[in-house]
Amino acid sequence: MTAMTLTRPLRLLHETLERTAHLLPDKTAIVCDDETLTFRELDDRSNSLAAFLQSNGVARGDRVAVFMENSIEAAVAIYAILKAGAAFVLVNPQTKQDKLAYVLRNCDAKALVFASSLTAVAREAVALANVALLVTSGADPSDAQAPAHAHRFASAIAFPDRPPQPKTISLDLAALIYTSGSTGNPKGVMHTHQSMLFALCSIAEYLELSSDDVILNVLPLAFDYGLYQLLMAVYVGAQLVLERSFTYPGVVLRKLRSHGVTVFPGVPTTFAMLTSTDIQHSSCVESVRRVTNTGAALPPAYLTGIQRVFPNAAIYAMYGLTECKRVSFLPPEKLAKKPESVGRAIPGTETLLLSPEGEPVPPGVAGILHVRGAHIMLGYWNDPDATAKMLVPGPYPGEKLLRTGDWFKTDEEGDLYFLGRSDDIIKSRGEKISPVEIEAALLRVEGVREAAVIGVPDDVLGEAVKAFVTLRAGIQISEQQIQREVRMYLEAFMLPKEIVVVDKLVKLPNGKVDKSALK
Repeated sequence: MTAMTLTRPLRLLHETLERTAHLLPDKTAIVCDDETLTFRELDDRSNSLAAFLQSNGVARGDRVAVFMENSIEAAVAIYAILKAGAAFVLVNPQTKQDKLAYVLRNCDAKALVFASSLTAVAREAVALANVALLVTSGADPSDAQAPAHAHRFASAIAFPDRPPQPKTISLDLAALIYTSGSTGNPKGVMHTHQSMLFALCSIAEYLELSSDDVILNVLPLAFDYGLYQLLMAVYVGAQLVLERSFTYPGVVLRKLRSHGVTVFPGVPTTFAMLTSTDIQHSSCVESVRRVTNTGAALPPAYLTGIQRVFPNAAIYAMYGLTECKRVSFLPPEKLAKKPESVGRAIPGTETLLLSPEGEPVPPGVAGILHVRGAHIMLGYWNDPDATAKMLVPGPYPGEKLLRTGDWFKTDEEGDLYFLGRSDDIIKSRGEKISPVEIEAALLRVEGVREAAVIGVPDDVLGEAVKAFVTLRAGIQISEQQIQREVRMYLEAFMLPKEIVVVDKLVKLPNGKVDKSALK
């Protein structure tokens, strides 16, 4: 990288890595399990993998799926795909084969990079979708479990050539992030290099991140909140400590201390586990300077516990959605006064509360949240109807606003307060969950005749999944048995917390289940 390229503005998402690798080549970029990677190594490996992808037919504008747990290989793959001119598609490692196949078909994936531990699911999905190139980490392609034409990740990152410049521009697609929709099938949110680079710069600005920071990420990279921890760490030159999951609070607390972590992002479930009575009275992590929360509102009751575990931390309450990454944040100094607020628009953006008729509403009056800014999505992949509902005409000719569909109000100072959602999407553990998808899984259980799923308030999860089912005539099956069987079809975070067997479900005149009656 020349001096000239160091001084010009960043235009592409992967240029953040190239710049940081030049300025801080030997600084640790990622720590995962017992492996560490410097910024130079991350840059070099992603260059090799990018060249390998290009030599095997991946071209500018293609989509490449990544089906892995949090790992160094996943981080390398993300930047390699960008350098090859393609868009990455991260798939949650808990995803079952049917949904993986749907995503691969829907985005017409040119390649799939997957972990050997997920070979069984990947193999079945690939059989249902036409994917030309497969790369697997940690497994020999001669293994009977792996698809016959799979390449080894270790060989791909040893590819000798540098990737040819694909002439990507900032308006090109950088990522498809699949998010649950009210139709049951996930929708691919299209983000460009411009929208993602703008979002990460704005978030890093208000969080005041720097190369001195150490970020611990226990969130899946397939969850955009987790993904942006990687993107922001690379942008500012911070160290990222990458955990595969959040299972044992004691293990996470030891990692926080041993790595001198300064930034800890989480969702309410994370903080509920970390601030349980037996943990908070014996644990204190003084190195953490910033704690961030999004995915669901942080219950005010958690604040005392968080402050006890992280006595030196500023706590940021935030709100966002995949279609624009982040909408708002509440400055930490306001938290004690406004614990239920999610603040105001992130730097460089604007929010508007409008009535259903499109008129501005005054403070204290409920309105539908609309978002302006360079961070809003390009649209939904191959779904113009859904795109038209979310991207609506803005105040200036040719401009599009993101119509979130969520109801908010503001106070006299302009800070936002979330009131509710206009659809029945459930937000639990920071994940958006489609009730239709869970209902379809319940109907696969032999003996279940009808199913209806709703979200109910939960102090730990934000919303918990509650299911109601009716049974076929003459069938006797317990709620516990249904719970066990449905585990075969759903990711862990989608499993109902409670299943209730009822005689009948109340219907609306149009034949649909009256979910308001269930609530």
